[in-house]
Amino acid sequence: MSRFEPKKPSLCTTGPLSNASVRESVCVLHGIIMSCYGPSGRLKQLHNGTGGCVLTTSQSSALLHGFSVSHPVLKILIASIRNHISCFSDCGLFTANLCCNLIDRFLGLNVSPHTIVKISRNLLNICVAYLKSEQCACKIAVDFSSSKTLLWLAFSVLSSKPACMITTQEANYITTLIVRAFLFTVPNDVGPNVILGRCVLVPVEGQTVMQSTVLAGLLIEMPEFSLNRVLPSTGLPTTNIKMALFSISLSGDFSDTGDGTVGVFPGVVPEIVLLDQLFILGKQLVNDHVNVLVCQKVIHPSLKQYLKEQMVIAVDRLGAALMGPLIQMTGAQPIASLSSISSNGYGSLRELSRMSYGSKHFLHLIPFDTSVCSFVLCNRNETSLQELMRTCQAAEHVLQLTLKKPWVLLGGGCTETHLAAFVRYKSANIHSTCLKELQCSATDYKVVADCFCRSLESVARSLEHDGGEILVDLQEGHFWSVPPDACLDSLWSEVVDQCGCGMHKKRDGLEWSVLGSQCQPFNPQSNIEERTHSDQLILDCFTAKCNGLQVAIDTVSLILDLSYIVEDQN
Repeated sequence: MSRFEPKKPSLCTTGPLSNASVRESVCVLHGIIMSCYGPSGRLKQLHNGTGGCVLTTSQSSALLHGFSVSHPVLKILIASIRNHISCFSDCGLFTANLCCNLIDRFLGLNVSPHTIVKISRNLLNICVAYLKSEQCACKIAVDFSSSKTLLWLAFSVLSSKPACMITTQEANYITTLIVRAFLFTVPNDVGPNVILGRCVLVPVEGQTVMQSTVLAGLLIEMPEFSLNRVLPSTGLPTTNIKMALFSISLSGDFSDTGDGTVGVFPGVVPEIVLLDQLFILGKQLVNDHVNVLVCQKVIHPSLKQYLKEQMVIAVDRLGAALMGPLIQMTGAQPIASLSSISSNGYGSLRELSRMSYGSKHFLHLIPFDTSVCSFVLCNRNETSLQELMRTCQAAEHVLQLTLKKPWVLLGGGCTETHLAAFVRYKSANIHSTCLKELQCSATDYKVVADCFCRSLESVARSLEHDGGEILVDLQEGHFWSVPPDACLDSLWSEVVDQCGCGMHKKRDGLEWSVLGSQCQPFNPQSNIEERTHSDQLILDCFTAKCNGLQVAIDTVSLILDLSYIVEDQN
């Protein structure tokens, strides 16, 4: 008899945000996020208390999945950031940094949470409307007739992850491969039902980064002895190799019958019946002139031997992950039955070959359609290879998002400082009609707007980890970094070189102010004629950053609206 325990009453917490422990927890999380932010962010090592794998990273996707939190407020915050990352792959640290900044500053205001929420949503609308407008001076259009902007964007994602442990030369090389792989997946045809191809990452540990490459088609990893046994030296056609793809097991075992039963007549051996059925299947494949049989699961050794004698290559244990790319590149329809096979369901390959990288050996399936490619990604050790894989996946997703919305935002802190200057200028000239709609005073509006702007500026300031000063120019609102060893008694023009995104170099007529200091609000403008940008711009994904901004405001609004927390303690 099981032991009976009375249910514990639920724990109800009133005014959770007034609890000092909550603010301390948010502060600790904020410190972790800020210290990881940007190209010079500090790495974090995550491991559990009972041993196991140690994760070294500064990437939000790995960081926020690597530790757990107990307080409901932090659970809401981290769940929001994780959801953003799962949809956009980029700007996770930006979103978390801004969210923590806003919570910390808003909780210190003597303004009702309801009023803060209404005003912050109004400020968000101002930002989004400005970013989407033609007058926005912190975004640039992507010209797909040149790969330059795509290379800048991919390099910006790659260079912001120091745990990849790669040099500038290696970063440039991997950037080129990322863009090349992305262009492989973009179809040549134009139409309403066109879909992107697939890029399959193939990690190889222990090789140098410069040995990475991108190949059209699919690489299937196999032991060397299996590869030698499977791939014949002669007998394959030189072109139009016919392929059959099975999604069911060809091992000759009974499939799972669930709760049902199987009735067997006396004298009938199920295994022999199934094996006979497999041989009938094999004979049909041979009669249909199939050259390659690929199975997601296991193929019976006797069927393999029969197919080998008939000069048919049999590849099993493909796995579910490669089924989608293989279907897309060959046009094969996965066969899920041993009895009915339609000849229309076969796919085709252009060529087969074998390849080796380090200690790994692969069967290379080369298609006629190059929309599927394999990205062989090499790095020196497991930790840096895993981080590089996550980064390349994020960069590929960012390029796909840019294909849908062909804009990019200026990176290096310049978008944040530019937006802060724009919002501060707009809030200083707020119309009485807007205040009436929001049902708030001008004082409350300006106080909340100031916290909003300072939070954006604080996110930009988080890029500096070595004690250097941060400036903002009073013309275009860009981010300028002063080296930590510079003499602050000198003129600002003597200690700065170019802005954070690389769009502007120092020039006559520019004025600067310390970021966050009191200065007269100004409307940041963009002077096209004065753009003397370097050969490398730092860029951010437009879609990911806009969504990150909205997620931060929505999450803060939700947390500020919390009045009670009810927890089930059973």
